[in-house]
Amino acid sequence: MAHPITMYGTPVLHQKTKPVTDFGPELRQLIEDMFASMAQAQGVGLAANQIGVDLQVFVVDCPDDTGKHVVAHIVNPKLELSAPPRNLDVGEEGCLSVPGQVAEVARTEIASVTGLDMNGDPIRIDGTGTLARCLQHEYDHLQGMMYVDRLTTKERKKVLAAASLPR
Repeated sequence: MAHPITMYGTPVLHQKTKPVTDFGPELRQLIEDMFASMAQAQGVGLAANQIGVDLQVFVVDCPDDTGKHVVAHIVNPKLELSAPPRNLDVGEEGCLSVPGQVAEVARTEIASVTGLDMNGDPIRIDGTGTLARCLQHEYDHLQGMMYVDRLTTKERKKVLAAASLPR
């Protein structure tokens, strides 16, 4: 079942999320609900705290730069960036929690996440291009950071004002 998207300014979006410890049917339902919520909102990624759930889970439905479409979920992810992250790609980013707005954000061109699937089995997702950006964006959510937090104060205020959200 799709849930409403939590908007910028809601406390759960601005704090580090908690690790998942129970890999039972509730987690499976959460992941199904997250995919439904992301699809309804026409997004390419969604973190659990974007539907008000304080857990380290995100889902993606996003292409990489080779045209391969990746549909996946990851629990308790750890982010790995290309080292050193010298190849930064500056590109437009938006967020379902800051509706209708985009801004230029620098991200590494290559990123990977390791973690667990809904059954508790190890999983790894490697991304380039848009998928790498998406993995970094969703991981940031789980750390209590949003893409607007990576902007200058002036730019962040402008984006939030345009979205009619608290600055």
